Amino acid sequence: MSFAISRSLKVLIMIGVAGATLSACATKPKPPEPAAVASTPMESPRDRDGDRDRMRDAPPSREVTTRNTGPAPGSTQDFVIAAGDRVYFDYDQYTVRPDGRGVLDKQAAWLQRYPQVQVRIEGNADERGTREYNFALAARRAEAVKAYLEAHGVSGGRITTISYGKERPLDDSGTEDGMAKNRNGHTAITSGSAGQ
Repeated sequence: MSFAISRSLKVLIMIGVAGATLSACATKPKPPEPAAVASTPMESPRDRDGDRDRMRDAPPSREVTTRNTGPAPGSTQDFVIAAGDRVYFDYDQYTVRPDGRGVLDKQAAWLQRYPQVQVRIEGNADERGTREYNFALAARRAEAVKAYLEAHGVSGGRITTISYGKERPLDDSGTEDGMAKNRNGHTAITSGSAGQ
């Protein structure tokens, strides 16, 4: 029996030693280290004034600014993009077409926003017909555009008209598409726009 006790005792001792060893090896979280506090020497009012002087004399910071890459408001380019500068007419006609009314509505709104702007309406025709006939037809087209703008609130004193007849074609190909482009009323800004 003493053999059995001693063997049991040995087993218990070995278990105890193993447990003690394992508990000694187990890692415990380290307590957090105290935060390092930077020690700053006391600042005298004189030091603060020196900082202000250095900041005042420093070159300006290079701030990133966003640039407007679009046209300047009130410029000719703004007019062309915002409203459009040309309306087209059917063959041998000087009545403003429905697609032209939308453009002229935008032109009228833009011109009301910039009341200092003066415009010239340039009437144009295709190459069919005599020179005299096309001058007369293009003049009626220019007057139709002017009348539309006046009816939509633009003072007639700001608008002049001119007829170029068939003298200034946009497209001289002689095709139907080319001639359709040449039958137009062009609104050109003559003064008062931004950049003029």
